[in-house]
Amino acid sequence: MKRKHILTLILIVFLGTLVSCHMKKRTANLAPNVHEVNAVEVLQTNNYTYVRVAEEGNEYWIAIEKNDVKTGETYYWSDGTEMKNFMSKELKRSFPSVFFVAAFSDKPIMNTIKAPPQGSMAGKPQTARKTGISVQPVAGGITIAQLWSKKDSYKGKSIKIRGEVVKYSPDIMNRNWVHIQDGTIDGDHYDLTVTTHDVVKQGDVVSVNGTVTLDKDFGAGYVYEIVIEDAQLLKQE
Repeated sequence: MKRKHILTLILIVFLGTLVSCHMKKRTANLAPNVHEVNAVEVLQTNNYTYVRVAEEGNEYWIAIEKNDVKTGETYYWSDGTEMKNFMSKELKRSFPSVFFVAAFSDKPIMNTIKAPPQGSMAGKPQTARKTGISVQPVAGGITIAQLWSKKDSYKGKSIKIRGEVVKYSPDIMNRNWVHIQDGTIDGDHYDLTVTTHDVVKQGDVVSVNGTVTLDKDFGAGYVYEIVIEDAQLLKQE
């Protein structure tokens, strides 16, 4: 009887050791709110990479800007906005839940690195400032710096504005999201978010006409200090 108990104990210890060997320990000293995940499935579209990831026994979907993600590899992400019942037209597939992720890396995001701020598409109020842009205002329009400097006076008004597309995120919440810059700057502000149903591409210089909305909260963490809504592309002169 004692021998059976001893054998049972040995078996329990062996299985526990085996399981612990296969459990991946979380990388030490990661920045707060950083997720360490394993890529289980990868779906590519023209603009996004959708990844089914595993984290501590749970699986869920994230979406990032198009990236060469490999299944079986370990990745790190932070600053994500969850979209529920999201429909991808390209994939013709509905996701019960998907996190649109701002910071994504195959290297650990350590505690010494400042995570990007939350809010807006992809988690950043502004995209990185692109140097060398110098776009003249559209006839009858204003510059991005003028809009930011006198934003209260433009609230609810329809304006014309021109800029270079520095980021394009299509088909999110039934609209396309465009970041434009024209080379002007007001304090820390140099970037403008525009929503539209028109299609553009990064690098295009576009003129748009739309309504200025301040402190817009689209829900799910989508909050903008300024956004031009329902903009329409104007023909270039």
